[in-house]
Amino acid sequence: MEHFNQALFLILNAAPGSANVNIYVARVMAEYPIWLIPVALIFGWLYGTYTIRQQLIVAIISGFTGLLINQIIGWLWYHPRPFEMGIGHTFISHVQDSSFPSDHLTFIWAFAFSQLLHRKTSFAGWTFALLGLPVAWARIYLGIHFPLDILGAVFVALSSSWLISRQEHRLIEPLIGLLLRIYQVLFARLIRRGWVRQ
Repeated sequence: MEHFNQALFLILNAAPGSANVNIYVARVMAEYPIWLIPVALIFGWLYGTYTIRQQLIVAIISGFTGLLINQIIGWLWYHPRPFEMGIGHTFISHVQDSSFPSDHLTFIWAFAFSQLLHRKTSFAGWTFALLGLPVAWARIYLGIHFPLDILGAVFVALSSSWLISRQEHRLIEPLIGLLLRIYQVLFARLIRRGWVRQ
């Protein structure tokens, strides 16, 4: 399996002679799409319905749960990144931590899969799920992840989103009630003016 992982990585990894525009696009996709999640969170919270707010909280908690699972996996089984093993070419700097599973993709896909569990947020779910695909390509292309790191992220994201969705009524509803009370106090003036949703 490791031999297949490395062989597939070398096929997808950029070469020193790769076009500059390809490297640039890959760098953008590798680093910036994840920042659309806090944008979606802020916009959805300020203008979304109660259901949308609830699912956003579920999705964010699912994402952080996925990252926690990744940390545990990394402690139990450390897998070096390609550049630590002297394999392929690296076009972006990254800390030397366990490559498996990908934290970026775990967070994006846990957020996406949580949204896909509910009809009212399924469009956002599909949007972020599909957005993860070029991110996955870019992080392999630039030499900081193996293909199996991406596959691992899929399984962790599925697990964390399922796990948190099972606890939604017991844990999330009390939490969102508290967050709404805090929000309504802090944003009372904007709410009264109709600039944001109550």
